Amino acid sequence: RFFSKLKYRANMILRNFYTGRWFYSIGMIAVIIFMLSFALPVLFPVGWIVLAVWILLIIADVFILFRMKQPVKCHRVTPRLMNLGDEHLIKLEIISEAGRDLYFEVIDEIPVQFQLRDFFVEFRLKPGEHKTLEYKLRPVVRGEYKFNHVNVYIHSVLRLVQRRLVFEQKTELPVYPSIIQMKNMALQVFSGITRQSGIRRLRRLGHSYEFEQIKNYVSGDDYRSVNWKATSRRRELMVNHYVDEKSQQIYSVIDKSRSMMLPFNGLSLMDHAINTTLALSNVILKKDDKAGLITLSDKIDSFVVAERNRVQLKRMLDALYKQEESDCESNYDLLYTAVRQNIHVRSLLFMYTNFESMYALDRVLPILRKLNKLHLLVVVFFENSEVKDFMNQPAGSVREVYTKTIARQVNAEKAQIAFRLRQFGIQVVYTTPEDLSINTINKYLELKARGMI
Repeated sequence: RFFSKLKYRANMILRNFYTGRWFYSIGMIAVIIFMLSFALPVLFPVGWIVLAVWILLIIADVFILFRMKQPVKCHRVTPRLMNLGDEHLIKLEIISEAGRDLYFEVIDEIPVQFQLRDFFVEFRLKPGEHKTLEYKLRPVVRGEYKFNHVNVYIHSVLRLVQRRLVFEQKTELPVYPSIIQMKNMALQVFSGITRQSGIRRLRRLGHSYEFEQIKNYVSGDDYRSVNWKATSRRRELMVNHYVDEKSQQIYSVIDKSRSMMLPFNGLSLMDHAINTTLALSNVILKKDDKAGLITLSDKIDSFVVAERNRVQLKRMLDALYKQEESDCESNYDLLYTAVRQNIHVRSLLFMYTNFESMYALDRVLPILRKLNKLHLLVVVFFENSEVKDFMNQPAGSVREVYTKTIARQVNAEKAQIAFRLRQFGIQVVYTTPEDLSINTINKYLELKARGMI
C-alpha cells in the first residue's frame, strides 16, 4: 500500500511537472562552465558546484510546490447563453490557499470558434488573496460553444519548476440570435427615448383603426375625432378614441441563398437578418399582432405559422437558432406556392434578401409581383457600405479611378433596383446591415400608422 501511494504520488508529480524560466538558464551556465574547464581545468570544480546547487534548488522547488494538496481554487463564471454579435463578459475567480506567495499563469481553454490561441495571464497572489480575471468574447456564429478546462500554472520565487493544476470547468453555451438587441429595440419603440435612438414616431393618417372608447377632450386631440352627439349629451367636448388594429399577420421571410453569405462586421448578412427578425417579432407581438417566420433556400426550410401567444417568441427563437446558410439559389416559385397554400389572410411579408445586380432582380421580379398582389410585400436588401466608403475616398492613380468608377456603377445599380421595385408598388427597405433593425422596425411602424395592413 505504501508503494502504491508512492507510485501514485510520483505519477502525479511527473504528469504536472513543467520547467520554469530559470530551469534551462542555470543548467546552461553549468554546461558552459564544464566546456570552459577543458581549457581552464580550475573551472571544473566550479561546474560541479553550480550543477549541485541547480539540482538542490530544483528539489527544493518541487518540494515547495507539490507538498500542498490544493494550493488554489478556480471557478469560471459565464452567462447562461450568449447572443450573436454581442460582447459577453467571462470571469475567472482565483483564490490562493497556499501558505506563501505564489506566481500564477492562467490559460483558459476558450471555444474553438473564437480561434484565440494566445490567452495567457500572469500575476502574483499572497496567501488567501482573491483575484478576478475578466475578458470579453463576441460570438459571430450560432451553435454550441464549448469551454474546456482552466489550466493554472504555479511557481515559486525560484522560477525553476512549475506545477500545473487542471480545473475541470467544461461548459456548453448556446449562441442564440441577439436577445440583447431584441430588448433594446423594444425599449426604443415603447419608451420616450425614440428620437435619440433612431425609431421614428409617425403621425396617424386617416381612421383605419379600431374604435376603443369616448373620452373627454384634452389639448392636442384631433378636432376631427369630436363626437358631437356625446358632446351634446354631456355638455362638454367629447372625442372618439381609436387604437391600432390588432391581430394582423406579419411574416419574416429570410432568404438563405449564397447572396446572404457576404460578411459584414464579423456576421453574415443572414445573421444580421436573423437578429432583426427576432427584434421585429418581439415588437410585433407587443403590438398585439401575430408574428410568423419562413426561411427559404432551394426548399422551404422552416415555416412558423403566425400566432400571438406566450410561446410564439420562443418558437421563433428556436427556429432561428438552427438556420444555416445554403450555397444554392433560392426557389421563389416554391415560396409563392407555400404562401398561397398556407397564408389565407392578407398579411405583411418582410423579405430579407440581397440583389447584387439588375439581372438577379429580373429573375424573381414576376414572383415578387404576384406575392405583392396577395399580400403587402416589403423587400429588405442591403447596401454595401464598404463599396460606398471606398467610392468616397480620393483616387491616387489611374487604376483607382477605374476601380472607383466600377464602385459607383455598382452603387447606382443598387439604387436602380430599389427604384424598380417601387415602380411595381413593392415596399422597399434599402439599408446598411448595421442599421437594419432600426430601419425595418421603422418601416413596420410606418405601415401601421398609414393603415396599410
